[in-house]
Amino acid sequence: MAPTTKEAQRAELHKTIWRIANDLRGSVDGWDFKSYVLGMLFYRFISENLAAFIDKGEHDAGDADFSYAALPDEQAEGIRHDTVSEKGFFVLPSELFVNVRRRASRDDNLNETLDRVFKHIERSALGTDSEHDLKGLFDDLDVNSTRLGNTVAKRNEKLVKLLGAIGDLPLGKFQDNSIDLFGDAYEYLMQMYASQAGKSGGEYYTPQEVSEVLARITVMGKTRVNKVYDPAAGSGSLLLKFAKVLGKDNVGGFYGQEINLTTYNLARINMFLHELDYERFDIAHGDTLIDPYFWDEEPFEAIVSNPPYSIKWEGDANPLLINDERFAPAGVLAPKSKADLAFTMHMLSWLSVNGTAAIVQFPGVLYRGGAERKIRQYLIDNNYLEAVIQLPPDLFFGTTIATCIMVLKKSKTDNQVLFVNASAEFTRVGNKNKLTTDHQQNILTALQERQNVDHFATLVPNETIGGNEYNIAVSSYVEAEDTRETVDITTLNADIARIVARQAELRISIDAIVADLEGTA
Repeated sequence: MAPTTKEAQRAELHKTIWRIANDLRGSVDGWDFKSYVLGMLFYRFISENLAAFIDKGEHDAGDADFSYAALPDEQAEGIRHDTVSEKGFFVLPSELFVNVRRRASRDDNLNETLDRVFKHIERSALGTDSEHDLKGLFDDLDVNSTRLGNTVAKRNEKLVKLLGAIGDLPLGKFQDNSIDLFGDAYEYLMQMYASQAGKSGGEYYTPQEVSEVLARITVMGKTRVNKVYDPAAGSGSLLLKFAKVLGKDNVGGFYGQEINLTTYNLARINMFLHELDYERFDIAHGDTLIDPYFWDEEPFEAIVSNPPYSIKWEGDANPLLINDERFAPAGVLAPKSKADLAFTMHMLSWLSVNGTAAIVQFPGVLYRGGAERKIRQYLIDNNYLEAVIQLPPDLFFGTTIATCIMVLKKSKTDNQVLFVNASAEFTRVGNKNKLTTDHQQNILTALQERQNVDHFATLVPNETIGGNEYNIAVSSYVEAEDTRETVDITTLNADIARIVARQAELRISIDAIVADLEGTA
């Protein structure tokens, strides 16, 4: 079957991205260099996005030959205010990606030109509703960094190559793309860099198929959700899955908080690249556990997260936290050395009555004792735990550990927990395991039907879990399939007896041959 236009576009795009990333990497570490590639991709995106928007308005008004890129800057200034109100930012024609790229090889001060352009774009939003969304977006694209070269000339040489490579990406006319090419390019780059970066890459990127499962779990049976939230947003890929699963017009708003400054910038860039207007998303920078940003927006109807595993936090060293309304109900704080269930309590607190939370968890939180057992007891005794899903190993970048998904609800229809053993639901692709569409559907069907399935799903009453020390490890409730071969012991003994008899015959024969040889010697 011939590839569809979408498949052909995507394949060509990925092939080109792979080539330019390897051509440009050179002296800059791949994971660090992603900021340059992704930042320049973003610069091209907002340039083409804005130009296409303005051109369409003029073409619709009857001026078929109008081109914003060819307009003098002085004339463009007249539409600055209205454009910022509509789009959230403004780029002068001379500062559009296409025009800076055209002059780049002849610009001995290219680094200064780009630095000025980026500052102008950010400043265009000052004093407006979009200021928070644009501020600092280009901070990680440091055009004066020695990582690009030891001299200005060397740095500019690299920047010329970067502009050329990003400009050559086959993204077609902005308004004619049959797929979300800018967003797709971003996701592919993130996945590529995460896989190369090992552990550090995994902190910023959740594989797409895992993101999709989490999003689908939280919107099961719904065609629209009010607001979606991720308290450890990373590059924003989890949040953006809702736009794919439901359609972005069926999501009231996208909210996330991220502690790492570089990743926070990447998340905001990711929102723009997936054509989410600035008023549709709000990504905050900071420590969710200590300084949560969205008190005025909670509760959220859908919460998804892949928080960092077993990181340290203040815990009971901070006397204010035990009285924090997010953590106080459990009567105990997550251990200082393991913040996993602190994230869980935070998400439960901010979950709406009709909402669902799906959280990727490190397996230890399911069975460890002490404070974590007490938090699990709170979740079970108050009937907040909907399901626990054991995932296959080696799904995530940077770790081969078999993680799990914890599903929380505040309005359950029964007093039981569904345990799903999805550890075999994978296909090996390259050097990682992947959840195919069929594997994802098997998990979703089990959650939807909530019935016992031999060796796969078990529905367990809360009282039973309480009697088992509030252990919620899937292996404690879903019996593993016995793959050992059944052996008939009578037949086996008869076979052994025949073998022993045959050995005795052979031994006698060998002894006779040896004696005969010795007699003739």
